[in-house]
Amino acid sequence: MRSETPSAPAPAPADDSAAGDGLIRAGVIVFIVGAVATLVTVAPLLLGTDPFPAIAYLVSMLMGVGFLVAAAGVLRSVAVQRRRARAVQTAAAQPR
Repeated sequence: MRSETPSAPAPAPADDSAAGDGLIRAGVIVFIVGAVATLVTVAPLLLGTDPFPAIAYLVSMLMGVGFLVAAAGVLRSVAVQRRRARAVQTAAAQPR
């Protein structure tokens, strides 16, 4: 005898649903590190003190790198979602 409550749908594979999430998280962290470094390197210019060494300015470049990594994660996530939607459409279009 069947129960009257429908069974739960099968969850999507974990690797597909979180395809770009790791890249996005890493990009956000790198972006924040770069943003803090940018604030630190700009502060001496505003306060009239001696500027930091060149390495501090190089670390502030991480802001752009973090943005690019996060954007790559978003694009990867979009690509996986489009592939999944296309697979669902082709499966629904096939005659049974």
